[in-house]
Amino acid sequence: MSVVTTVAILGGTGPQGKGLALRLAQAGVHIVLGSRDASKAQQTAIELTEQLNSLGVNAQITGADMVTATETADDFVILSVPYAGHDETLKALAPTLAGKTLVDIVVPLAPGNPKAVEMPLEGSVTEAAQALLGDDIPVVGALHNVSAITLNDLSRPINCDILVCGNDLAAKKRVIQLCQTMGTQAYNAGLAESARCIEALTPILIRLNISKDVPFSHAGVRICPPEQAH
Repeated sequence: MSVVTTVAILGGTGPQGKGLALRLAQAGVHIVLGSRDASKAQQTAIELTEQLNSLGVNAQITGADMVTATETADDFVILSVPYAGHDETLKALAPTLAGKTLVDIVVPLAPGNPKAVEMPLEGSVTEAAQALLGDDIPVVGALHNVSAITLNDLSRPINCDILVCGNDLAAKKRVIQLCQTMGTQAYNAGLAESARCIEALTPILIRLNISKDVPFSHAGVRICPPEQAH
């Protein structure tokens, strides 16, 4: 992105949040990790900063409570909390999210069974977030299908594309640009209702990645254009 921006990652002390923090900070984005435990977020920020510094990256990562992290964000607030705490977190932060763009990466994995989803009544987590926050706060669903292990392994590029959905076209375009700073391709996959398909891909990938019949793990989704005729 042409101008350095500050992105909040709520649930930033978890595997997915830490991986995103590393990738975005490596790309020059300022990161503030948000957690219910501010001291844990601050300690995680120190550890991630030291990890990137050891690679020669002058990273700026800080930690705070969730409200402060949300307030600090210029635009993007990435929600990376367990599904069980999704709605409660958004209800608490709704007043603070005014003027921000929520990037919801949460997948409604079934309790005790990561190979299945239990979609909310709205149809998807992305749609549920939009219904909860109202139309004035744009919600963009993205990054549902990227392995946390892949994100945290900085020795390799991200091995998949990012499917981005939501009802606000301008917000989607900004999120696509943010995703592309991490060196991956991102595509506009449609309105928020597309999240019903995108979120449901995650347990399929989990099933494949843990299968003994599949000779790989941590795979993602890639959009493959047709080969050019010679």
